[in-house]
Amino acid sequence: MKLYHNLSQISFLKKSYAFKFLFVAFIGIHIPLIGILFFVLFFEHTVSPTSILLFSLIMTLLATVVTLLILKQLIKPISIASRSLDDYRNNRQLSVLPTEYTDEAGLLMCNIQESIYEAESFINEKQDLIYMLSHDLKNFAGNPQGLAELILSENPSESVKHLAGLICESTNLQFRYIENFIKLLKEQDQVVKINPEFKTILISNILPFINEQVEQRLIDKKVNLKVNVEIDEVKLKIDEGLLVQVLVNLISNAVKFSYFDSEIKLRVFKENLNVIITVTDEGIGFDKNQIDELFKKFTKMSRLGTANESSTGIGLYLCKKIVEKNKGKLTALSEGRNKGAEFKIEFEL
Repeated sequence: MKLYHNLSQISFLKKSYAFKFLFVAFIGIHIPLIGILFFVLFFEHTVSPTSILLFSLIMTLLATVVTLLILKQLIKPISIASRSLDDYRNNRQLSVLPTEYTDEAGLLMCNIQESIYEAESFINEKQDLIYMLSHDLKNFAGNPQGLAELILSENPSESVKHLAGLICESTNLQFRYIENFIKLLKEQDQVVKINPEFKTILISNILPFINEQVEQRLIDKKVNLKVNVEIDEVKLKIDEGLLVQVLVNLISNAVKFSYFDSEIKLRVFKENLNVIITVTDEGIGFDKNQIDELFKKFTKMSRLGTANESSTGIGLYLCKKIVEKNKGKLTALSEGRNKGAEFKIEFEL
């Protein structure tokens, strides 16, 4: 930046980045000519054509090297601006770029600086608003649950008890997805602000947490969960709690669209340099042309389960967001209607 700054102090170069390049190139081109003139004029002995040719080649080579080194220094503003933008996109790291220059490179740095600060301000305001809305939504969702629990405490009839239970179940579902939103936002903050490091995750340690959250759903539909762990210890960039949440969502989704007395398979294995986790069911499946629609938020693919379970339309969307933010890939596969489905997570080791 020092060379760029010094050239920017020259009046006729101040407002044009291209002129700075041309100025350096012009000087570089004439260095060999100036050198040859001095060599011919001030060399004490007779100058032969061979010596002039040899000297010209040496001077041209030196001039080329020096010019390229100077031009490399001159493109520093572009590289600094590019690195600042890359740091913000990957690590949410704010950089301070110089904004006092008036040429094309200076305007680029100024625009990138302003864009980064505007984006940061927008993200912070959006997250503050969503956190506030999430808090209020939890309060609203808690009111029906409180009333339903009060009804249940009064020992009502079986029909009323059943309806109150449905209200509690529906409210718990709302709580779960509100918490998913908050967890996703927190996870995004952590990922973009800090360069994520690999963590050692023991699959055998997280299985009990997964079973605890899906056990009742499995029992209700008499679905058997078959677990096959071929690699237990893995190093991934995803938080252990978020991985549990993703797998719980995928298994719950599989249960919802599975038939009674069927089977769901959870498999963890290594393939080449990837850790693969698959959740496979024998349920209603989907058409191949509907795969992209599955992962959209509030998707049109939101359907009732095989026992008329409701759906919020955001579960798979959240799973995909979490996996992709942690350098993984989530895909879905089905051979068609009533042929089951497979959801596949891939993480690079």
